[in-house]
Amino acid sequence: MTTLTPQLLIIGWGKAGKTLAGRAADAGWEVVLVERSPQMYGGTCINIGCVPTKDLIVSAEAKRAGDDPAAYFRESVEGRDALIRKLNAANYAMLADREEVTLLDGEARFVGPHEVVVDTHDGEVRVNAEYIVVNTGTMPRPLDVPGADGPRVFDSTTIQHIDPFPKHLTIIGAGFIGCEFANMFSLFGSKVTMLDAGLEFLPRLDRDVADAVSALFVERGIDVQQNAKVTAIGADGSVNAGDKIDSDAVLIAAGRTPATAGLGLEEAGIATDGRGFIVVDDQLRTSVDNVFATGDVNGGPQFTYISLDDFRIVADALFGPGARRRSDRVAVPNATFITPPLATVGMGEADARDSGRNVLVGSLPVAKIAVMPRPKIVGETHGIIKLLVDADSDELLGATVFSIDAQEVINLLALAIRSGTTATELRDGIWTHPSSTEALNGVLNNLRPL
Repeated sequence: MTTLTPQLLIIGWGKAGKTLAGRAADAGWEVVLVERSPQMYGGTCINIGCVPTKDLIVSAEAKRAGDDPAAYFRESVEGRDALIRKLNAANYAMLADREEVTLLDGEARFVGPHEVVVDTHDGEVRVNAEYIVVNTGTMPRPLDVPGADGPRVFDSTTIQHIDPFPKHLTIIGAGFIGCEFANMFSLFGSKVTMLDAGLEFLPRLDRDVADAVSALFVERGIDVQQNAKVTAIGADGSVNAGDKIDSDAVLIAAGRTPATAGLGLEEAGIATDGRGFIVVDDQLRTSVDNVFATGDVNGGPQFTYISLDDFRIVADALFGPGARRRSDRVAVPNATFITPPLATVGMGEADARDSGRNVLVGSLPVAKIAVMPRPKIVGETHGIIKLLVDADSDELLGATVFSIDAQEVINLLALAIRSGTTATELRDGIWTHPSSTEALNGVLNNLRPL
């Protein structure tokens, strides 16, 4: 058995892992990076998550009425695959060319607090490292009903290569992942049914925003059923949820679970919570000295940019003053890539009311924001923009942008919250024309008490 003794071992090639490997190599450290599948060089985001799904969404949005859905989907998948091959290879080259970095393809398992065995094609490799970072991410949560392992049942990864193309797709789960795929497959040409076990659609959103998304889905022919309890899935892709749904494919979008099976965390003494996520402190340290957990596996927000910030925290602990903390994060934005995108940051109505502040709200349907012609120019006027303001301090408390360019505008608003830029400054800002940022001139000019 080969034995390696690097200063740093990283298990998992996601955003935090690959970036930390490069930073450690820059510092002259010997690094071992383990990835169990060459198809995952670069991590979830570029291979099966953010990038490929958004590539498919852009293709779906460009589909013309006369395009055959099945043929067009196949062509779109080919384009997706070509892009991902390039990104995967580029990510591999970033580290493979570093003499300080050793890359291992294989399954890693702890056999002690700082000792890991990696099962590779060439045999076992034992790694003893001073510092270890677990960066294994998450995987789709399975559904425990009869037929959930059937031939026409898919998760968010496998459905990206579904064949044949579904004429009728049932999506179990109506969270943000489910919504993205519902929107995508509807635009590609599938009939889509969404089954939501909850009583309320998108419960974390303000009701007027959720209603705007619901109205868009109704317009697109997406059937969202609330309080839907799935009892069985047929081999043909049909679903029993009270009534039988005669779909020919099923997507299970019921959340994600930590990818820790087989890691041997108990052998190392690494604590996990009731959901199986690795327990970390404010600096991402686990219950074992000098062992960190970064990215989705630590139970934090499951976003690539959070994984990147996890890298910053660990890098600061290893190579800097050790001042960065998870609790430093303020106004973290998020975006759901339906069409148009839906993005939020900061407080919603319920949080604003509970804060005890004197709150003003500005809210307008995108189609009625006269100072913002860009949606009309591109022919996408669905949505609503909503901003919450502290009436006494004039600070921005929260924002929802359900509009074209939402994924960009929300970053400006997140920065405004973090920097203390006032609502008046945003309202009176000089913005390029025509742009989606101009919405701030209109929406913030129509504030009223919440």
